Amino acid sequence: MESKFGYGGWVSLEHTQEGTARMMKDGECFRLVECNCWDPLTRIGDCDNDHIDIQVLSTVPVMFNYWAEAKHTHIVSKILNDDIANTVDRYPQRFIGLGTIPMQDEKLAIGELERCVSDLGLAGIQIGSNINGKNLNEPEFFTIFEAASDLGASVLVHPWDIMGKEQMERYWLPWLVGMPAETSRAICSMIFGGVFERLPELRVAFAHGGGAFPATIGRIQHGFDVRPDLCAIDNKIDPLDYLGKFWVDSLVHDIDMLNYLINKLGDNKIAMGSDYPFPLGETKPGFLIESSKFSNGVQENLLYKNALDWLAIPHDHFK
Repeated sequence: MESKFGYGGWVSLEHTQEGTARMMKDGECFRLVECNCWDPLTRIGDCDNDHIDIQVLSTVPVMFNYWAEAKHTHIVSKILNDDIANTVDRYPQRFIGLGTIPMQDEKLAIGELERCVSDLGLAGIQIGSNINGKNLNEPEFFTIFEAASDLGASVLVHPWDIMGKEQMERYWLPWLVGMPAETSRAICSMIFGGVFERLPELRVAFAHGGGAFPATIGRIQHGFDVRPDLCAIDNKIDPLDYLGKFWVDSLVHDIDMLNYLINKLGDNKIAMGSDYPFPLGETKPGFLIESSKFSNGVQENLLYKNALDWLAIPHDHFK
């Protein structure tokens, strides 16, 4: 077997003779993946089949490697970011890139963020919903968000390292229950922690329709109202006031839920998500939007304009 990527023995990608690869974590197979995870021509072919003009590239969250020594994660981040940037440089009309950074070390994280944006030309970064169990409101992460805001870098928050996963391994519950909860955890942490309030220009998007957050915003607001001594200790602004101040993707697999998201967040803060190439993604990316009864204007917002706004790219950039 040929090693596609690996460092320190904790995360690697090993090719098999069948044309697939094993994602290895701590010496054990974490996931079997196909070449659409690393081959841009395969991705372009799949995009063409689904009439997708442009795809935003980001690393698989398991390769965040926050659990490793920061200096090692930094090395891995640079390898991954260089590869994504090279792919975007080769196919600039088909791909936009997001980097990954060693969030467990403030100084290294900001340095790699700056390199991603200033040297590699990436549009921003993708980070996890927690960093080794720490929520995103922790002070050591604020300076990273501040740097992202100053650089004009987009931030995508993706659930990972799911809380309670050891107690619900059966039935794929970490992915079905844990991931939506993780995303709500991240949004609430950033709201209650005052991150959005202190950095109003920071452009953040949350995966999978914002997870459980939109469906539970009533409960969250009520908790804020009746127990401000517990919820409003760092930020006095109502959680409801932040609806429409961050982006979510459209990957909710249900037209009623997508309508609900539009009613809550507005049709200018929801961008098409695909979760390509994994099984919880949309079988035919964009189908839920295109098969809806939304007006042409709303469909255009969801299909591409909102994503470009989040990335701070003019709507006519790729024409």
